[in-house]
Amino acid sequence: MTGTTLDDYTDRYARRVRGMTASEIRALFAVASRPEVVSLAGGAPYIAALPLDAVGEMLGRLGSEHGVTTLQYGIGQGTLELRERICEVMSLSGIDAACGASPEDVVVTVGGQQALDLVARLFLDPGDVVLAEGPTYVGALGVFQAAQAQVVHVPMDEDGLVPEALEAAIADLARAGRRVKFLYTIPTYQNPTGVTLSEERRERVLDICERAGLLVVEDDPYGQLGFEGEAPAPLRARRRDGVFYLSTFSKTFAPGLRVGWILAPHAVRDKLVIASEAQILCPSGYAQAAVSTYLGTMPWRQQLKVYREVYRERRDALLDAMTDLMPEGTSWTTPAGGLFVWATLPEGLDSKAMMPRAVAARVAYVPGTGFYADGTGTGAMRLNFSFPPPERIREGVRRLAGVMEQEIAMRRVFGAVGGVAGRRGRAGSDVPGPDLA
Repeated sequence: MTGTTLDDYTDRYARRVRGMTASEIRALFAVASRPEVVSLAGGAPYIAALPLDAVGEMLGRLGSEHGVTTLQYGIGQGTLELRERICEVMSLSGIDAACGASPEDVVVTVGGQQALDLVARLFLDPGDVVLAEGPTYVGALGVFQAAQAQVVHVPMDEDGLVPEALEAAIADLARAGRRVKFLYTIPTYQNPTGVTLSEERRERVLDICERAGLLVVEDDPYGQLGFEGEAPAPLRARRRDGVFYLSTFSKTFAPGLRVGWILAPHAVRDKLVIASEAQILCPSGYAQAAVSTYLGTMPWRQQLKVYREVYRERRDALLDAMTDLMPEGTSWTTPAGGLFVWATLPEGLDSKAMMPRAVAARVAYVPGTGFYADGTGTGAMRLNFSFPPPERIREGVRRLAGVMEQEIAMRRVFGAVGGVAGRRGRAGSDVPGPDLA
């Protein structure tokens, strides 16, 4: 065959495939997993904090004693036992029967990622618009782009999504005749910034979306991983109509089991189940039983406290190292929970262009461009603190700061290669400006 591409199937793909690109994070995994590299890139939980001996015994019994059921097909919505357990978990955040949470309206998914994909399949037509924080979760961008929707970012500041900017974006798109389907938001310990939407803004954002007739897709993987008191109540704990609540056990138990869920308005539940059955037939019975048994027989609430303490220590190690070692002009967020810090680079530095030199220095991060649909964010990076131990975190920051100092020195010699404003950050105080980029 002849042609100018290495892919002989290019002209056979569906249109929706044309916009698919590799995740900035996935592309780093092969490098970041090398033992000599300090990875501040991924978002992996610290699984070693689990009681692995007890978990291993539990998993063995599920196969040997209950394999007849756990290794069999199941129903598309997920087991009733797990959906009841999920309601117990959500009640810790204020999402309970009083605000309409019921096992009947929970759909079990293959991680939070399938939950996002199901919502996109149900509501997005090609050309529709999704509003999302800028920056936002890279996995959500991939789902929305695969659905041939356009993501329009709404700016954030230290208190989260800016309500006035949300109103302006809705009005601008309405004037342009564009159809906005929903707001996608991670209001608590956001990925990638670590920022939390303030209590007052939560009500304002819900009011704005209600007036505009917009659905709200609330993604909450990190809400139970707070370090400084209780997080504000989720959006779904405040409004039941028009709010889809998505979460996962990947950050609080085991990502390898791939178990998440959607709490949906009752009218939508059946369509979600039908869409899920078309994709996967049914979620893994073994994985569901593992999560149900863990929640029913092990001290999982105490385990959440263990995770919080581990992650608080590592967050502090990252912030302290950045304060001590980062060059002048760098700024960063100070998350009250979750797994990530968002750093803004000194003026003129480009996080994507700098990445090969960082890898050569045996340190990895995620360039900010991965978290914007339009490829902006070159002046920022996401740093993860959940996986490396504190001493490795400090070493990673030392290596990264050295790379940045070299980049600054090169810029002085060869001139500016871009323009991104930044200022010195101080752990616990300063945060980047309104666009966090």
